[in-house]
Amino acid sequence: MTLLKSRASLLKQVRTFFDDRGFLEVDTPLLSPYPPIDTHIEIFEVEEKLYLHSSPEYGMKCLLARGSGNIYQLGHVYRKDERGRLHSPEFTMIEWYRIETNFHEFLHETLELCTLFVGGKPHETITYSEAFERHLALDPSAPLTALSALAGREGTREELLNFLWGASIEPHLGREGWTVVTAYPKEQAALAQIKNGYAERFEIYLNGVELGNGYHELTDPIEQRERLERANRERSTLGKKPLPIDPNLLRALEKGLPDCYGIAMGFDRLLMLHLGASSLSEIIPL
Repeated sequence: MTLLKSRASLLKQVRTFFDDRGFLEVDTPLLSPYPPIDTHIEIFEVEEKLYLHSSPEYGMKCLLARGSGNIYQLGHVYRKDERGRLHSPEFTMIEWYRIETNFHEFLHETLELCTLFVGGKPHETITYSEAFERHLALDPSAPLTALSALAGREGTREELLNFLWGASIEPHLGREGWTVVTAYPKEQAALAQIKNGYAERFEIYLNGVELGNGYHELTDPIEQRERLERANRERSTLGKKPLPIDPNLLRALEKGLPDCYGIAMGFDRLLMLHLGASSLSEIIPL
């Protein structure tokens, strides 16, 4: 009962947090013929070529283009083949978008939300390259281990970086408070804008756990299509099925997506830290 009460209380507090800031709660469909396309995320496909969404992002951006204003969504998302201490094929996500803001204001709002779960903590902001410089030296054998694991496979450069990041960098982040990682290389922009050669995005960590991934959202429909096509090519290279590109998303960007920041945060990971649990399996109610 303690777990259920904690979940219920924090779900209510999250909604109050956004309601007090003038956000509108939205509820986009779970099923769509056009799933979010990510090189490394696998999607559940159901009958009639429908997919369970891994994020409500596309639907929410369509609403933003129609003039919704600031919006948030709190609900379940689905990712195939994700199981482990910090992963589950079904989990609860907090996703929100704020228009007419900037990086520092949006980051501050994100950290304020996090205090609902773990209280106030200091935070540091470091760049992606600084994180490698600071922490890779703690595990000098990591590059050789990664190269050995990936030997003979295509797409090795990005996979090598991801392997090193997950194995040798992430565990050290957020040990003295929040760590905010910024200035990702443009190759890892995903759906973020690029400025001065770097992706305008950030990830936030506590106790080695990645909790959220925030973007200055891409608004160019031509660039958006090119990135989705590139992700599909990368999926094919890795032996994964390409996914259909969402024409509704592209039309929304053509109509005019307002300049905005957005972030998706794992509610269950935040709750895990709140309760001092060691894995998601301890805090997801059966």
